[in-house]
Parts: sequence; structure tokens; C-alpha cells
Amino acid sequence: MSSPLPDESSRLHASPAPPAPRLAAEHARARQTRTLIIVAVAAGLVLVAILALAVYVLLQPGTPTDRWRDIFIIMVSLESLVVGVALIILLIQMASLINLLQNEVRPILDATSETVNTLRGTAEFLGESVVEPVIKLNSYLASMRRVLELMGIKQR
Repeated sequence: MSSPLPDESSRLHASPAPPAPRLAAEHARARQTRTLIIVAVAAGLVLVAILALAVYVLLQPGTPTDRWRDIFIIMVSLESLVVGVALIILLIQMASLINLLQNEVRPILDATSETVNTLRGTAEFLGESVVEPVIKLNSYLASMRRVLELMGIKQR
């Protein structure tokens, strides 16, 4: 009669269990990070190659560099305009964040602090009003029980 449990050799050659969802997510994230790094390095190399080609072309005699200079000045001015707009947006976002912290997060923290203080007071009250009398009563009962045992009135 064969046993319903698999034998040792079939367990050794069984395929491994699929990875847990957390491990699969970490593996996918690592793969995505690796792909992003590869794309960034490739883009950097392409940019350096284009820059080297532009420098080589501009250093050739007879190249109209004044036109390139004008185009470059226009591009730099447009870039500074974009950076200025980005800085204005950043300042607006920081003002919004400061407003959020002052008007919404601080009241929540104040309410939480007040709740913790209330709970601390409640715990002290319960400790003094309920727990201490119960402990004293138990100690009195235990001492009375021991006195009765020593007097021989009550058996252990």
C-alpha cells in the first residue's frame, strides 16, 4: 500500500514555490531601477556624443559660428525663463505646504496632545481609585488567610 505523503526523492526534485508577493514586488522594483539607470547612462552618452560632434563641427574653418551663438543665446534665455517659472511654482508649493502645516497639522497635534494628557489623568485616577484599593484588599485577605492557617483554623 502506498502512503499518501510524497516520498523524499519527489520532494527534492519538486519545483520551488513561487516567490512571495513582497519578494516579487522587490524584484520588479530592482529591475525597474536597473532599467532606469541603463536608460540614463545611455542618454548621457548620447548627449556627450552630440556635444562632441557639435564642438568638432563648430571648430571647422568656415563654420558660421555667429548664427550658432545667437541660437545658443536664445536657448539659454528660454531655459532661464523655464527655470524662473519653476522657481515661482516651487515657492507657491512651499507656501501651500507651510499653510497646511500651520492650519491643519498643528491643530491635529494639539488635539492629540490633549487626548494623551486626558488619558494620562484617567489612568492615574483609575490607579488611585480602583487598583490600589483592590491590591490592599487582596493583601489584607492574604494576610488573614495566613493568620488562619497559622492558628490552625484553616487547612492549606
